[in-house]
Amino acid sequence: MANQVFSGRYTVDKGQDVVVFLIGMRINQWWAVHKWLPVFLAMPGMIRELSTNKQLGCLSMENFFSFRTTLLLQYWRSSDDLRHYAHGHAHLKAWKNFNQKIGNNRAVGIYHETYVLPSSHYETLYGNMPAFGLGKALGHVAVTPQADSFTKRLQGKQISH
Repeated sequence: MANQVFSGRYTVDKGQDVVVFLIGMRINQWWAVHKWLPVFLAMPGMIRELSTNKQLGCLSMENFFSFRTTLLLQYWRSSDDLRHYAHGHAHLKAWKNFNQKIGNNRAVGIYHETYVLPSSHYETLYGNMPAFGLGKALGHVAVTPQADSFTKRLQGKQISH
């Protein structure tokens, strides 16, 4: 059940590095629908492709929308998987279309940010939440006394199995 709320406090049982990838678009000129709508509509195909082909390396993703900006937060198994996806599959077609049809036109902007995080450089806590973020990507576990503080979780003093 995707929206099941897990009562209590949870964290990630750290043990693997992860790549955090932010990608999205910003509508700069609302009236230029013919420019920004194709960019907006390119994302669902990529989301579908990544969701149904887990071997591509995308572990999980979350979507966020604001007035002008979309944000897709993704967690990847490795930077090599992300790079491989960017140079093929649905993304390459969308990237080529963007460059041909939009290029430097100011009507719509795009962005991405990539963060490669060693397991020793992240910490998580989820309270009364459905599976979300890294907890959704890597799996979450109940907080134990060994992981009951920020410092303990960051240092990897996680779970006693």
